[in-house]
Amino acid sequence: MPVPPSLGARLLAWYREHGRRDLPWQDPATPYPVWISEIMLQQTQVQAVIPYFEEFMAHFPDVHALAAAEVDEVLHIWSGLGYYARARNLHRAANVVVSEHGGEVPRSLEALMALPGIGRSTAAAILALSFGDRHAILDGNVKRVLCRYHAIEGWPGASGVARRLWSIAEAHTPDDDLAAYTQAFMDLGATVCTRNQPHCDRCPLNGDCLALAEGREMELPQPKPRKTTPLRHTVFVIVRDPRGRVLLERRPPAGIWGGLWSFPECEPGTDIGAWCSEHLGLAVKPARELQALRHTFSHFRLDIQPALVNIDAHGAARAVKDDADMQWYDSGGTERLGLAAPVTRLLAELPSLVD
Repeated sequence: MPVPPSLGARLLAWYREHGRRDLPWQDPATPYPVWISEIMLQQTQVQAVIPYFEEFMAHFPDVHALAAAEVDEVLHIWSGLGYYARARNLHRAANVVVSEHGGEVPRSLEALMALPGIGRSTAAAILALSFGDRHAILDGNVKRVLCRYHAIEGWPGASGVARRLWSIAEAHTPDDDLAAYTQAFMDLGATVCTRNQPHCDRCPLNGDCLALAEGREMELPQPKPRKTTPLRHTVFVIVRDPRGRVLLERRPPAGIWGGLWSFPECEPGTDIGAWCSEHLGLAVKPARELQALRHTFSHFRLDIQPALVNIDAHGAARAVKDDADMQWYDSGGTERLGLAAPVTRLLAELPSLVD
């Protein structure tokens, strides 16, 4: 496939005039902040990431600070950003960087890809943006630009389409000015060649974009084949002790809200009193159902029915004691935990709901 030799030059010229050069991880564009930003930017827009990035860097200014932190502290700072496996993997990777790489972010693509949570495109972006190394990237924005520019058929996530896109991305990647070129390509997809209503009149590549020439810019890239989004149901058991604390348990590392703290859960239709007695060793007063809420994940929707129960004064401490996976939590205290988003919402509403 012939590659227009002027593509890189056009991108760089556009970037010098219109690109984003004041992002907080660009000053300085050293490997650690670039790495943190690239992980945060996975499936998350820049404006949503910026405040989280700034708070994260304030708490964990270097890889040693991140590695030394408790994972709960990392998850607490990450709370609300979603896709929490990213935070757990960052923490794990920081420990590997400290223990196996002397606290220096690896310089090779292979070594970076060996770290938890870093794939080929993320590793390439870290090396290109922080070192200026020549590596092609293929994040969501770049995929969209390439699919339109070359009128690539098929869903970009399909293996055959992805292989073709990688080949094209490699062919386009210049030998010089890699940091600016990489940022330019990402910026073009994020601000001009957007998913909805692309601004083709402002695109530096509009002169030979095949999708634009064919009037197919809204058709490409083709979406993932649709499946019915499942709907699941659960009950959050909000147990309050006489001091007003609520019982939280840590979720398993894998699965939704992995490693975060949430309310104990049971199946809809469960006798809450009997369940608390059997699973928690607690005698509780009759449950009071709160307003249900729905939480949407990328692959299913979850309907949550919160059920508020109070225990008597005969021994919350005797029945359930704090440990690594369960504890009594005072939302007005100083404890910093990574909380699932619906838990944060319910804890904020709870004072107005209790007698």
